[in-house]
Amino acid sequence: MKLVFMGTPDFAVPCLTALQEAGHEIAAVFTQPDKPKGRGYALTPPPVKEMALSYGLPVCQPATVRDGEAEALLREIGPDAVAVVAYGKILPPALLEIPRYGCINVHASLLPRHRGASPIQWAIVCGDEKTGVTTMQMAEGMDTGDILEQAETPIDPDETAESLHDRLSHMGAKLLVQTLQDLEAGTVVPEKQEEALATKAPLIRKEMGQMNFAKTAAELHNLARGFYPWPGAYTTLGGKRLKVLETRLAAGDGAPGEVLCAEGRLTVACGEHTALELVRVQLEGKKPMTAADLLRGHPIPAGTRLGE
Repeated sequence: MKLVFMGTPDFAVPCLTALQEAGHEIAAVFTQPDKPKGRGYALTPPPVKEMALSYGLPVCQPATVRDGEAEALLREIGPDAVAVVAYGKILPPALLEIPRYGCINVHASLLPRHRGASPIQWAIVCGDEKTGVTTMQMAEGMDTGDILEQAETPIDPDETAESLHDRLSHMGAKLLVQTLQDLEAGTVVPEKQEEALATKAPLIRKEMGQMNFAKTAAELHNLARGFYPWPGAYTTLGGKRLKVLETRLAAGDGAPGEVLCAEGRLTVACGEHTALELVRVQLEGKKPMTAADLLRGHPIPAGTRLGE
């Protein structure tokens, strides 16, 4: 097929690679403009741009796709399909109508569950036992288009958003190639999404990582896994921020936030008579370390309350 690819972050790179290796003609790659990063605020290209240039593909980085220029370029190219993977811009209706097979989006959830910007993180935070990837015919709404194909995978009880992201990015690449092949063969039957089953996966804010120990240990374990590595789960210890990098379900009972054990390991009481072990932490001003290492240099009396 003659394709246009639209994508920006690391998640989209395996899809671009898979399309290139499958022999599709990629006439153009749209990605977000370079952005300043790091201490020196040097302009840094997005991962998709770097991969596209390594293949010698033409790259477009419009500040907007709503001024008519993107539409004119797409009409000039005349792609069979536009593959959209975490592009970061909402396409206007005029663009959606141009390709013969439409604009095909790869979404990192089993739609209609977790529509929105952060499906990977929310699948873990919500305690889902499975997730997956969906190829979808793009429509005007946010992730509301007809489902083309799906692939699912279990979520490991201790899996983080970081590792799930990597798995789903490669699953999405494989499914995208398969979906384009099936579209061309005429074997795909688009399926309307069930609105009653729809849930949202909104943008994540830093403050969402604050741990409320009135919640159960399982809920906080999911929070720490789902928000790793960003924005990260956190609480406070003696007025200092304590980032919680890794957790484990434990046994114990006490007032929510009460330190139950601080000898060799750090266990905290949570809601509904549950307890959580903080396995790896980072105290404000310190490097990440195991809780055991923290306790050797920073003893915590049993009965101390975190989050106060």
